[in-house]
Amino acid sequence: MHARFRLPLDSFTLDVDLELPARGVTALFGPSGSGKTSLLRCIAGLAQAPEGKLTLGDDCWQDSARKRFVPTHKRALGYVFQEASLFAHLSVEDNLRFGLKRIAAAGRRLQQQQAVALLGLEDLLQRMPQHLSGGERQRVGIARALLTSPRILLLDEPLSALDAPRKADILPYLERLHRELDIPILYVSHALDEVIRVADHLVLLDSGRALASGPLQAMLPRLDLPLAQGDDASVVIDGAAAEYDRDYQLLSLRLPHSDLRLRVAHQPIAYGQPLRLRVQARDVSLSLQQPQHSSILNLLPVRVMAVAAADNPAHLLVQLDMQGSALLARITRYSSDQLGLQPGQALWAQIKAVALLG
Repeated sequence: MHARFRLPLDSFTLDVDLELPARGVTALFGPSGSGKTSLLRCIAGLAQAPEGKLTLGDDCWQDSARKRFVPTHKRALGYVFQEASLFAHLSVEDNLRFGLKRIAAAGRRLQQQQAVALLGLEDLLQRMPQHLSGGERQRVGIARALLTSPRILLLDEPLSALDAPRKADILPYLERLHRELDIPILYVSHALDEVIRVADHLVLLDSGRALASGPLQAMLPRLDLPLAQGDDASVVIDGAAAEYDRDYQLLSLRLPHSDLRLRVAHQPIAYGQPLRLRVQARDVSLSLQQPQHSSILNLLPVRVMAVAAADNPAHLLVQLDMQGSALLARITRYSSDQLGLQPGQALWAQIKAVALLG
């Protein structure tokens, strides 16, 4: 998908030119007021940028140079807002049927029973919206949007109105959509923990402009982006389940493109199952020599790629290569001087914690 828009807003001008993947989840990420929802509204046709072009495959939904603008109701898209706008007088099942009515049976990509199973709605079909939790309402809203057989699904901060337990309830369903649906999803959020769970591609927005756009794994370790500066700076690694030690209840995780393993205390998982891991920069320490007799489970060889200043003048950020997987370490400037850090240097990383996502 190619999206180019220039739209004057109250405090800034949205000015983006993006090539976005035709599948998977693309997160539009940035602080509140950075232009995320405005960009999504332009893609949906809810806002018309005076200068813009939007193509999805062979379809052109906007081309201001040719005075072409396809209205929202003629765009094959599903849109889910921060609050699920369900029909209060209809049951869950009837709300879903409303989505089906928007498309002829011959053109349907998803049947009602498939959407119900994907979003775990089997026990909710006869309930009325007022008897649903916030997370349940959002799941129904997403299912209804999917039943319109969209070519793209737009999610505008779908978890922002939910408390932490309800977010935890709905995230697995979003991950299931990611795995099982073959349509692109645009996901607006200002919560990094959500993005890390569900996204493949990341667009970083600030004041209406795209600071950077690329695969999530490549964006997180970039020292020139604000993502690496905060205390929650981290990397994501897509690995796979490997061996399991039943005596110690330790799961080994195979890293991509290498023979390295990370170990984490966890229940058994089927060998080869894809897994997403998160390692925070503050949980990585560095050593010149391989540590001996350490309580830390994961001691792995790495190579220094780059060093940059952190948001705290006492700290530095170190970008590391772990046989093809990126890693970040946040250390003091004193430690850097003691280690004599420089690009290309071989070190050992001590990874104090690994989070298995999902």
